[in-house]
Amino acid sequence: MNASAIIQNIPCTLVTGFLGSGKTTVINQLLATKPAEQRWALLINEFGRIGVDGALLKNTLDAKGQSGGIAIREVSGGCICCTSQLPLQIAITRLLSDHHPQRLIIEPTGLAHPRELIRQLSAPHWQTALSMQAVITVLSGLQWQQEKYRTHHGFQAHVRDADVLVINRYEQLSSACRQDLQAWIATLNEPAKIIWATADSETAPEPQTTPHCQAVTNNLDVIKPSNPYLTELAAQLIKPSRTISQQRIANIEKSRVSLTPPTHLPSNMPTNANADTSIEADGQNELPYRYHEEQQGMLLAGWRLPPHWTFAADELQQWLLQLPNWQRIKGIVNTSDGWLQLNFTPDSLTITTTSAQIDSRLEIILLADSDIKSSATTRVGNNSSETKSEQQSLIEWERCDRELMALVVPSNSQP
Repeated sequence: MNASAIIQNIPCTLVTGFLGSGKTTVINQLLATKPAEQRWALLINEFGRIGVDGALLKNTLDAKGQSGGIAIREVSGGCICCTSQLPLQIAITRLLSDHHPQRLIIEPTGLAHPRELIRQLSAPHWQTALSMQAVITVLSGLQWQQEKYRTHHGFQAHVRDADVLVINRYEQLSSACRQDLQAWIATLNEPAKIIWATADSETAPEPQTTPHCQAVTNNLDVIKPSNPYLTELAAQLIKPSRTISQQRIANIEKSRVSLTPPTHLPSNMPTNANADTSIEADGQNELPYRYHEEQQGMLLAGWRLPPHWTFAADELQQWLLQLPNWQRIKGIVNTSDGWLQLNFTPDSLTITTTSAQIDSRLEIILLADSDIKSSATTRVGNNSSETKSEQQSLIEWERCDRELMALVVPSNSQP
């Protein structure tokens, strides 16, 4: 099956929260809003090896007659954000390929490191597969009331990386205590949107008269479908994530390298007036630049280049195909043969003409493995005695930059 037909900007929501915060209840509420005709998927990560939450959710869904449209997959026995991205990558890929969901919800363990998980989901290889929506974090007012939680690094970490904070069990706190809670949140994450979980009322209920931060008893486990809280909660499923967008920009800024334009090009050449301006510039307006990084045994690199740079078509293709141990090459480039779309795999080389774009783009994936070094020695001058820790020298990125810049056709030679 064609992977491109499976992974196509699937809306994905991350629901985080410290241990015992009430994530499962909030996820059940989100699942209750699923249109009957849609297919949703839920990825649950439990730190233990038995996987209780998945069974509980499945039982709840079966009781409501909803399980037919919701696929559940569990990853047990450790945090998916720790040590390696592989368990997370495998679980998401299988959910998408096996069930073809129209929406994905991820519930990490309460012991997860939200920042690391957000960093992983911000990686380039997920940007076309997943459309990350607002990160929803569940915060228990009763937990926050206890100092051992307020001062706990893990408890605070969930708050810091939230787009939206759903505060439940707060109804047992006084008005003064709720104000303290809001002020505390602002010190950690001022832009975060706060949603107060309510049952039947239009707004958060007024607390009973009690001493400062003293609890009273009330139960808000039952949420009616017409409840405004549920409407506001469901709306977060279609709001892009500010947190993940910032992380993606940070990833690019950390790995991007400014390039020196070829000396034979004037610096004030205009951009192509016929370019398709519907393509976003990803917030990166300083062209040209290149990024590179290593993930899961692969070296990734990409270039964004001004649209008025015209590359020698044949020489560019030859240069790309000589890169060491390449696994995938994709690009949309202004060439001497016009704008070309490149899609290369070891089994297929596809080149098609396309319309003018707002910039030229190239992305490559190379196999980074010590076993294949010998085949790359003539290209990058590696020493066979290098250790695996020196794998980053498999390719000399600055040399690649220079070689690519040399393929730009001088302006007086361009048609």
